[in-house]
Amino acid sequence: MYMKKRVLSLLVDNTSGVLSRVAGLFSRRGYNIDSLTVGETADPRYSRMTVVVSGDELILDQITKQLAKLIDVVDIKILEGENSVSRELVLVKVRVDAQDRQAVITIANVFRGNIIDVGSDSLIIELTGQQSKIDAFIKLLEGYEILELARTGITGLSRGSDDIRYL
Repeated sequence: MYMKKRVLSLLVDNTSGVLSRVAGLFSRRGYNIDSLTVGETADPRYSRMTVVVSGDELILDQITKQLAKLIDVVDIKILEGENSVSRELVLVKVRVDAQDRQAVITIANVFRGNIIDVGSDSLIIELTGQQSKIDAFIKLLEGYEILELARTGITGLSRGSDDIRYL
């Protein structure tokens, strides 16, 4: 069975319980959410959820159809490759001593990361980009001790203004 990833951008009502109902749909059917981001849109009546799911084509189509049936879901877009823009944010706390500090800062600079906290024995680096960029950055840090790591998961929008849903 071939597993494929699908990135879904959901426009949902910004009301209490929406996240629970969306997550409940997945748990009731035994589907896994790879990542989920949610936040209010420019219109405070609505939130945008970016949900990344994996499965074969049949399962992915079923997930999309089931989400469309939820009363809180106003619009669904499938974000695909070149027709969308997606990013992820990661915060990484790395243990560094005086001799390693500059090397880690150099790696962060190569990836256009920002040093957002400096401690006597650690740095916190903020990095945004495509998942492959985040993965490559973390791989380069394998020679150092990563104390903590937090990834947001993918968030994204479709390109252009052709498929905007005005409410």
